[in-house]
Amino acid sequence: MDFDYAHYMLNEAKKKGEDDKDPGSCFGMSSPSREAYRGQLAEIFNMNRTRILSFKNKPPTPVELIPQSHSKSTCSLHHSKPTKPPRRIPQKPEKILDAPDLVDDYHLNLLDWGSTNVLAIALESTVYLWDPSHDATSELVTIEDELVTSVSWAPDGRHIAIGWNNSQVQIWDSTANRKLRTLRGGHISGVGSLAWNNNQILTTGDMDGNVVNNDVRIRDHVVETYRGHTQEVCGLKWSPSGQQLASGGNDNLLHIWDNRRSTQWLHRLEEHTSAVRALAWCPFQGNLLATGGGEGDGCIKFWNTHTGACLNSIDTGLNSIDTGSQVCALLWNNNERELLSSHGGFTQNQLTLWKYPSMVKTAELTGHTSRVLFMAQSPDGCTVASAAPDETLRLWNIFGDPKVAKPAPKAVREPFAHLNRIR
Repeated sequence: MDFDYAHYMLNEAKKKGEDDKDPGSCFGMSSPSREAYRGQLAEIFNMNRTRILSFKNKPPTPVELIPQSHSKSTCSLHHSKPTKPPRRIPQKPEKILDAPDLVDDYHLNLLDWGSTNVLAIALESTVYLWDPSHDATSELVTIEDELVTSVSWAPDGRHIAIGWNNSQVQIWDSTANRKLRTLRGGHISGVGSLAWNNNQILTTGDMDGNVVNNDVRIRDHVVETYRGHTQEVCGLKWSPSGQQLASGGNDNLLHIWDNRRSTQWLHRLEEHTSAVRALAWCPFQGNLLATGGGEGDGCIKFWNTHTGACLNSIDTGLNSIDTGSQVCALLWNNNERELLSSHGGFTQNQLTLWKYPSMVKTAELTGHTSRVLFMAQSPDGCTVASAAPDETLRLWNIFGDPKVAKPAPKAVREPFAHLNRIR
């Protein structure tokens, strides 16, 4: 930047400073160009110095947006804003029904609540229908010396699929009380799990680990067979989109199948250490699946079914090799971000409500005296039915009405009408 000064220092200043006792005095020398350069810098600096942190014009007088006279009242109004009261969760069931001879088998699925508000329950060789709006019970079908192993309502709430221990699956019209057809040939062992993808495709899982898609509209109903489990398929659930199927087995495996990938599983997940029966797809996040492990596991796990990643694993605090605790069933609350689990083993056989995603316990409901194997949710999403081998079916207003807080009704024990013990 200043070659002229450098040249001057190397030549003239060196001569003048040779006899100078102060070796640094030469740096006090200057050149004409350096003096001109310094003058320009001083002028620029003085000009800019007057602009730093200065206003061109005087700033305007601040305007009082909120008058001081109203500030206190405004704050009091803000703090007195009413907050949403916590939802009251009744600790007692609103109704208790007798369910004699309910089979005590972790691998079966014997309870389902249809979209037309009719509850189906299988008791040994008979399927019963209970209409809560009329408190009326009717017998749909009985096959002597055969065991009902699964029941599942079609989305229309009129047709119901029934799996039997003899490997057959029947489709019934509940309104006409008439059998429409029997599906044969898809299985050679008992059908313990059922899942409708829509009103036409029924997925069935058997005791040998096979999962079959059946098109109930055509004669040759078997359209796909998924093979991945080596033991009983005890849980089947289609995602809300109808694109992914979750299957859980007694082999401790969880499979995610995609109906766009033919019969090859999308994910094979092995993190559970016991049978995987409890499956629940999240209603507000389509690729979120909750699963529960059986005896010796006792964990609830959350999965991203697009990637196969385990998002979280919660030890329910009930699992122990000594006590043999297990997660039997899972249900999401359709109105709040909550998950309900039912438990068995040497526990209180309780229903536990969890806040998602913190998984903080919100409530625990007790009353069953044996493991709560089955749960079903009413069409309005408010009431949960739980059934256990203690031969009771209990109705809980656990999810409640999100808009109206209902008082807890007094528990009443009533007979499950027309249910005769089958010996």
